[in-house]
Amino acid sequence: MQSARQLPQDWAIEAKGLVKVYGKQRAVDGVDLTVQKGTVYGFLGPNGAGKTTTIRMLATLVKPDEGAARIFGHDLEKEGDAIRSRISLTGQYASIDEDLTGMENLVMMARLMGYGRKEAKVRAKDLLEAFGLVDAAKRQVKRYSGGMRRRIDIAASIVVTPDLLFLDEPTAGLDPRSRNQVWDIIRALTGAGTTVLLTTQYLDEADQLADRIAVIDQGKIIAEGTSSELKASVGTGTLNVQLVNAKDRSRAVELLEQKLAVPVHFTSDSASLTAQMNDSLAVADALGELAQERIAVSDFSFGRPSLDEVFLTLTGHAATDGTNEEGAS
Repeated sequence: MQSARQLPQDWAIEAKGLVKVYGKQRAVDGVDLTVQKGTVYGFLGPNGAGKTTTIRMLATLVKPDEGAARIFGHDLEKEGDAIRSRISLTGQYASIDEDLTGMENLVMMARLMGYGRKEAKVRAKDLLEAFGLVDAAKRQVKRYSGGMRRRIDIAASIVVTPDLLFLDEPTAGLDPRSRNQVWDIIRALTGAGTTVLLTTQYLDEADQLADRIAVIDQGKIIAEGTSSELKASVGTGTLNVQLVNAKDRSRAVELLEQKLAVPVHFTSDSASLTAQMNDSLAVADALGELAQERIAVSDFSFGRPSLDEVFLTLTGHAATDGTNEEGAS
């Protein structure tokens, strides 16, 4: 996994063969990971794919059943205290006290982390300002919006700035404006040197933030690379076809697959189809075949695949499919 330019000391995370079993379910099934220091690493997959369980193992919260890992060179099994001193975890749900104000939460966290009374207040004020929460500093957290809750939760996670921050679906359920605010926070953290392992089922989020992306499905990593590399791996072109009548979809798939000689996939839109391919000349013939069969097309496009289409091609289902992991989502 390591290139000549990347030595062991360059890695924040090195994991090999991680396995976690709950009953008969292998929630994580042989995961290998190498995450370079100072980068955002996207862990992309649907609910139940194994993302949260992997993070919980790497954060020393759950013991792997098989495999090994090193965090900044520290052995996961033998050096848990050294690892915990350098990491922080923000889970899917806010872990702060909702009956306290934003200021009280951050002061309490700073005190728990060893700050003196005066220093804790200064650190809390600095974080509230950095996260745009000064006006809400004296308001109970239970009165915060969803975006504000995520910001205060991340702020609490970096009272002492970690070398490695695990962010488990930090923008789940947020509106677009709040998501963009969280994205800006993540960029600022990595700009200051923190390594971020980001789990998400939002493909645009991974595309926007991650230096490298691992696609995980059913507990296994099925692809890994930069966003561009993953898109290139499924073909240089993507055909998207929008049908006038959804009832024609099955017949259209049959005809297109005959002409294009590649799999054609359904999408969440009942009248839409997509296919990855390299031959742009074949597209015109395929669309002509639909016209001869009187299958009406309202729109079509041919271009570079999106990360959504990459995931669909690799897994055969959308990134929002899946069931919850044991004890995590």
